[in-house]
Amino acid sequence: MSDLTGVVGSLGLEPQSEAPKGRPCVMVIFGACGDVTKRLMTPAIYNLACDGLLPEQFAIVGADILDLDTEKFRARLGDADDGIQKYHTRKQFDPKVWSWLSGRMHYVEAKDLDGYHRLADLVKKLGADYKTGGNLLFYFAVAPRFFGLISSNLYKSGFHEGDGWRHIIVEKPFGTDLKSAQELNREILSYWREDQIYRVDHYLGKETVQNILAFRFSNGMYEPMWNKNHIDNVQFNVSESVDVEGRGGYYDSSGVLRDMMQNHMFQMLAYIAMEPPASFEPDAIRNEKAKLLSAVRIFEPKEVPQNCVRGQYGPQVDGAGQVIQPGYRQEKDVNPKSNTETFAAARFFIDNWRWEGVPFYLRSGKALWKRGTEIVVQFKKAPAVLFRGTPVERLTSNRLIFHIQPYQGIEVLFQAKIPGPTLRLQTVHMKFNYGDTFRSSRYTGYEVMVYSCMNGDATLFSRTDLVEAAWRIAQPMLDSWQSTPAPVFPNYARGSWGPKAASDLIQHDGRGWYEVITPDVLARSALFRDGDELFLNAVIMALRPQVAAAGEMIITKGEIGREMYFICRGEVEVLGDGDTKILKDGDVFGEVALLLSQKRTASIRARTLCDLFVLDRNEFLRILRDNPHFAEKVTEVATKRFKVNVPAEHLIRPA
Repeated sequence: MSDLTGVVGSLGLEPQSEAPKGRPCVMVIFGACGDVTKRLMTPAIYNLACDGLLPEQFAIVGADILDLDTEKFRARLGDADDGIQKYHTRKQFDPKVWSWLSGRMHYVEAKDLDGYHRLADLVKKLGADYKTGGNLLFYFAVAPRFFGLISSNLYKSGFHEGDGWRHIIVEKPFGTDLKSAQELNREILSYWREDQIYRVDHYLGKETVQNILAFRFSNGMYEPMWNKNHIDNVQFNVSESVDVEGRGGYYDSSGVLRDMMQNHMFQMLAYIAMEPPASFEPDAIRNEKAKLLSAVRIFEPKEVPQNCVRGQYGPQVDGAGQVIQPGYRQEKDVNPKSNTETFAAARFFIDNWRWEGVPFYLRSGKALWKRGTEIVVQFKKAPAVLFRGTPVERLTSNRLIFHIQPYQGIEVLFQAKIPGPTLRLQTVHMKFNYGDTFRSSRYTGYEVMVYSCMNGDATLFSRTDLVEAAWRIAQPMLDSWQSTPAPVFPNYARGSWGPKAASDLIQHDGRGWYEVITPDVLARSALFRDGDELFLNAVIMALRPQVAAAGEMIITKGEIGREMYFICRGEVEVLGDGDTKILKDGDVFGEVALLLSQKRTASIRARTLCDLFVLDRNEFLRILRDNPHFAEKVTEVATKRFKVNVPAEHLIRPA
């Protein structure tokens, strides 16, 4: 076995010497020939083996309807082109660990009751061979409609009897609405006790999600401020740059509300907003999560349009109007007239003493401008009256940001004085990055779930009341969207921030979405591509988001320029004295007038809905002084593009 460290505990990584191995058991995976097993479960179990967390008293039985034997099953999962060597998440593949693990893998064809009897005979034999004490872990990597059938066949085959414990892990979705979730729970509970059922949400296996509880309750400087007196709003963002990726048949009957918001996002909401538990015992934490979800205000039918926005992405076209990438309605297996939402944003309130009046904004979507999951806790602004008579024009909010994926870490934004003889403030940030602090391999999120279930720790798993409480919150949105006409779809372009209505939703409250910009976003522009991390972070901190509607004038010829614009997504027209020019994603405009503080030589109008980042003059010049090599690059761009000679030394002289 490998001696690599990186052991999973129920609430985070621990040194290997401090974490026990999982308890002995035979693990039976239903749907063993499916994608979940191949791409996620097998790499997760392999990671546990690499990290020394699997006991010697352990075996796996794959069960599915395909006609395979054990040798073919092992070869299928170990395939070099489409097996563990492709999907593992370690820095290097360890053939010795895989040999140890694959030697414990077995297969049974189980498409009828006879197959389940053969499964029972094999499991009994393996239990005796590996001395597992009769412990059984069943993993249902199948669609929920098969949960009842599998449970019934297991019961008829005698799996409910015998020595040891019986735990079952069931995959989401837990129903498609409140009624189906209640029926599914009743069906499963007719065969298993609640304490035997582990409803998995792999999002809760992510380190940063688990760290929310540790961060809140182990650091005394934040929990006293974790309430309506100090926090202005909380924003949850799950942005996916990919489209439905060929899963149109599934997604068209689901949508982002069911697929992402009702489960993953509501679980994160519970962690952020729940009351401190009496202990870290599983039921103590789950009890507080249930209380929190029960306190979320349920929308009346007329309140849904006021608090919820839905959207659907359209095709990407080139300058000639040719489709480069299809819209949602052109995806395979999607109804050409589908009104399924690929984007949703909502404003929720929690009616309890701690959070009364604090809005919680949630948004998620497919085919957006970046991939990223973040939780932004925005604190109330400090009184600005103290700074009267100083150069400080405004104060910005302090923010605490949990980066969930693809960057995992925690970031704090606060105000600091800019060096110099006058009192000027700048937003600065402190960042904690998991990859920089801990030596560990990237996990799939399923490792924590399997390990916790083996050890009987239900902390990260949903209970019946939690599942149904989440559906009660989502049900009015589902009902409203089913009974009322959808907006004109598509209403946002591929690669954008989503529909403009989502911005309007939060701006109506006098707030704005806090866009978390990452270095890979800046790297789309040649202007920033070669910048070092320190420089890129400085630019990121200085950028502010702005949305321009199609036809809106962004810059007017003759006005004094004080901003540079970065096009995240969209097209603008440069309206000069000559031919009209078109600028697109990744282009930068406004450099010359910004650097020389002269009048704009052209007007710029949004040709489409545009998502922009704006860099103000004072912030920009400060960054240039700290990064003189960037000043030289800007002058090169200005000279080449606009035939204007801008001395670099003019830009970096002291303010």
